[in-house]
Amino acid sequence: MTKERVWEQLRQTEGFVSGEEIAGKLSLSRAAVWKAIEQLREEGYRIESAQKRGYRLLPSDVLSEEGVRRFLKTKEIKPKVYRSIGSTNTVLKSLAANGEPTGTALIAGEQTEGRGRMGRSFYSPKDSGLYLSLLLRPQLEAAQATRITACAAVAAAETIEELSGRRTQIKWVNDIFLDDRKVCGILTEASVDCESGMMHYVVVGIGINTRVPEGDYPEELRGIAGAVFGGQTPDSLRCRLAAGVLDRLWGYCAALPEEDCFAAYRDRSLVLGKAVELLLPGREPERAVVLELGRDYSLLVRLADGSMRRVQSGEVRVRPAE
Repeated sequence: MTKERVWEQLRQTEGFVSGEEIAGKLSLSRAAVWKAIEQLREEGYRIESAQKRGYRLLPSDVLSEEGVRRFLKTKEIKPKVYRSIGSTNTVLKSLAANGEPTGTALIAGEQTEGRGRMGRSFYSPKDSGLYLSLLLRPQLEAAQATRITACAAVAAAETIEELSGRRTQIKWVNDIFLDDRKVCGILTEASVDCESGMMHYVVVGIGINTRVPEGDYPEELRGIAGAVFGGQTPDSLRCRLAAGVLDRLWGYCAALPEEDCFAAYRDRSLVLGKAVELLLPGREPERAVVLELGRDYSLLVRLADGSMRRVQSGEVRVRPAE
């Protein structure tokens, strides 16, 4: 498309380049170049223009398919980028049920019906986050799904650390924290063959807060939610984030079941040795101390009465120091 070709020409040029030069290199009319420039600006690209000098592409955090592909290393992953979508997981699950191939990734700058764990909604405002889902068709038993979630957590954590220079922590089992604020959530959903116990497909959804949304977070999220970056984000941040997370997640899941991310996951644990509240389905919250993370990603906890329990699923809330 003309717009993408003009964008690529701007990206490859240091400083200003004239519309006449772009038109000559791409065999386009000056009017076609001007129209493409305006289309790129409408999409959010910052393009400076100066009389007798031409155009210059300034750093911007536009989420685009061509931008993601520029940083993506894994050929098997096929990204599809949306400005807005209901839910990347919901749409991708529907595609998976109809035979969509493994490696399909849906990426969006906004979700109008974002979903989290336990049926909760996931706050997904436009232009301040990255929301993506990856379709996998692993030859794994359903019991291995937790290991995929753990791989996703490590993939997200490592990519956030690489781009921000900040150390992350993982709150069991699937939330990424920076400075005691949640900046990333993960939702893994699967279709299982009830006879064999094997997974037909897995959809891994990851939502990352790249910056604080305009007007701040809703009241119920203030004090809980944070962002990877404050203020102006670096050039192509969300494209880099998407590519980095997808590349790492694909690589880690390809190594299953022989290898996974246990050591990296445990090293970033936010809950080991901490006083927590256990939030288990059908039970009242219980106070406990986390003693160890099992190789199957279960938690060994000591309850308030001194008894021990192995927790395989549910959630924990880290309690403030007493």
